[in-house]
Amino acid sequence: MIGVFDSGIGGLTVVKAIMAQLPGYDIVYFGDTARTPYGSKSPATVLNYAVQNTEFLLAHKAQIIVMACNTASSIATADLTANYPVPLFEVISPAVTLALAQSRHGRIGVVGTRATINSDVYAQKIKRLRPGTQVYSQACPLLVPLVEEGWLTRPETAMIVKKYLHPLKVRQIDTLILGCTHYPLLAKLIARKIGKRVQLIDSASAVAFQIKSFLEEHPQLKGSLGRNDRSSYFVSDLTEQFRSTACQVLKRPIDLKLIRL
Repeated sequence: MIGVFDSGIGGLTVVKAIMAQLPGYDIVYFGDTARTPYGSKSPATVLNYAVQNTEFLLAHKAQIIVMACNTASSIATADLTANYPVPLFEVISPAVTLALAQSRHGRIGVVGTRATINSDVYAQKIKRLRPGTQVYSQACPLLVPLVEEGWLTRPETAMIVKKYLHPLKVRQIDTLILGCTHYPLLAKLIARKIGKRVQLIDSASAVAFQIKSFLEEHPQLKGSLGRNDRSSYFVSDLTEQFRSTACQVLKRPIDLKLIRL
C-alpha cells in the first residue's frame, strides 16, 4: 500500500501521477481539508500535522509514505525520516533535480506557499547541486484557497496569478517550479501568464517517477505492495465542492470517507 498525504486537494495530483507511473498499485490517501492551508501555519504546527498524518497512513497499512505537500516536505522531512522506518518521499528534491535538467540558462523561478518560500529550501537545494544558478522565489498564499474553492477558471484567479508571476517574468526565468501540489491544477493558466518560453516543473510527476525508480531498485518491496487497483480516500472535512473537484482531478468518481484525527 502506498500512503499519500496532503493538506487538501492538491495531493490528488500526486495520486494521479502515481497511478500513471504505477498502474494498479493500492493507494491510501489522506487530505487534511479541515486544517488546510498548511502554508500559513507555524513550522511546529505543520510538523505536528505531518506526524499525525503519517501515523494515520501507517495505521492503514501504508508501506511507503509520500508527503504530497511542499510545505510539509520543507519542514518535516528530517523528523519523519528519523522516526519512521519506512521509505519516505517528499516532493521537493525530485522537482529540483528535474528543474536543473530542464533549465537552459540557469534562471529558475519557484512559486509556493509562504511557509515553503520562507524556508528557502528550493534555493538551498538548487544552489547546493549547481552553484551559480539564479533562483527567484515568489510566495503565492492565495492560490491554495482558490484551488480548494474550485475557482480554477475564474477571472479573479487569473488576475491574482498574473500579479504573483509578474516579478518572476521580469527576471526572465527559463524554468518555473510549481512548488505546491495544488498548483498543477492551475498549470494551463500559469503557463499562459508566465509565457511559452518558460518550462513548468510539476513536482507531482517528478516524485511519481522517483517512486517508480525506487521500487525498480527494491523488487522485494515492490512485490509486497498490494496491486489490486484499490484506492481509499480519507479527508478531515468534506464539502460538495471538494468532492466535485476531486473527481475532476482523478477523472473518475471516488468514495471520500470523513475521519477525525
